[in-house]
Amino acid sequence: MNAILALVAFIAAIVVWNAVFKRNIGEAMVIGFLVTAAFAGMDFFTVAWESLLDGLKSEITFAALAFVFVSELLTRTGLVQRMVDILSSFLGRRRGGSAYAATVASGLFGAVAHNGAAIVATVGSITIPWMKRSKASGETAALVLSGNAGVGATFPFSGAFFILLAAPTVLPVLSAGDIVATIFVTGAWMVGMRLIMAYVIVKRRGVQAMEPQDIHPLRTSFKVGWPSLVVLGSIAVPILLTAPPTADFVSIRVGIDAPDAIPLLIWLPIVMLLVGLLVERKVLPKGRAQWWELFGAVGPKLGLVGVTMISAFAASDVLKTLGLDDQLKPYLEGLTGVSPLVAATVVGVVIVLVAGPLNTTSTVAAVGPVAFAALTAAGIPPHVAFAAILVWASSEGCSPPGAAPLYVAAGIAEINPVRIFVPVVLYYLLPTLLFGVLMAVGVLWLPGA
Repeated sequence: MNAILALVAFIAAIVVWNAVFKRNIGEAMVIGFLVTAAFAGMDFFTVAWESLLDGLKSEITFAALAFVFVSELLTRTGLVQRMVDILSSFLGRRRGGSAYAATVASGLFGAVAHNGAAIVATVGSITIPWMKRSKASGETAALVLSGNAGVGATFPFSGAFFILLAAPTVLPVLSAGDIVATIFVTGAWMVGMRLIMAYVIVKRRGVQAMEPQDIHPLRTSFKVGWPSLVVLGSIAVPILLTAPPTADFVSIRVGIDAPDAIPLLIWLPIVMLLVGLLVERKVLPKGRAQWWELFGAVGPKLGLVGVTMISAFAASDVLKTLGLDDQLKPYLEGLTGVSPLVAATVVGVVIVLVAGPLNTTSTVAAVGPVAFAALTAAGIPPHVAFAAILVWASSEGCSPPGAAPLYVAAGIAEINPVRIFVPVVLYYLLPTLLFGVLMAVGVLWLPGA
């Protein structure tokens, strides 16, 4: 029971420190780690130190930090604006084009940046005014953007992705290579769901075609913006080198096992950064002063992510040392007779409720390990359980009243945020819950390892 009590204390510490005291997730994870290590008793310092070293050496920690830097750099180069310009050239002349462009742009930007508030602030600052000029109300524009805010967490390499990957119930079962393809398809499903919702909103709320001055000729926008698509596409290179069947082809040609020679979490951000520096070289910071300004802006974010990931990994290691797996087995065996549908519905509702006061990362840190164990005990494949948890936890933008991205969208649209509380639940929160359940029970296809 010692490890189970430590897990309960870990969850409680995160929730209290983050939701009650309103402190950031980094601090909450440090407190959670220390509380967890306290259950080692007289071995506190030994267990805590060894677990901390494991967290510092983890490739998951490196990858999380690297992706934060890459996303910040590419955001500052204007990558999002160029993507939206291309989308508006494709979609702007049709009714509701601005809503569809906002949805797809949120998905593309979310695949790089992942943070809900950042997606709304960056994409919304461009597309909310466009939607309002397309005869959409401020409420409708804010509704679409806040509903899109969580899509980034359903793509690989978000903070929630890394924290769940490091969870004590997940780490022995899944590696990054097992789930990267799964989570890419998960993100695509969630963009598809949001496009369906955008269609319904356009029909019901009367969003018109974009104003002509907001639409660039496709030849012009593609000529300027095609490098942004190359940067996004660059992540396919290390994936193809390490995932079958292409990995088998590479391994035969070079004579070594490609997945072992190319650690996916190491090379993905490196490849993306190198390609980004190459194709965005004309708009990169110029001179030492501008680079130092960039590092000064990114530094606090890197510090927060680093502390969060190291603490998460260290806490997971402590729980493993305390014997969490063995202690959970008797309780999880009781779920083996429960149907996947019942298990997925119950777990999904719990996660969505927890995500109300917490953001995606905090939600996964708090309940992700237990949720994964419960879903897999009910017969849901591990990679599917992983994806479903991220989907349910991604409801941060559509879970009022604690949804920070919703307030960002309302601020840009200059509306009272309370006016979209009910619509955002109906149009985005409930479909997010439903899609997670459909994934868990196999209705929506997800690739395995």
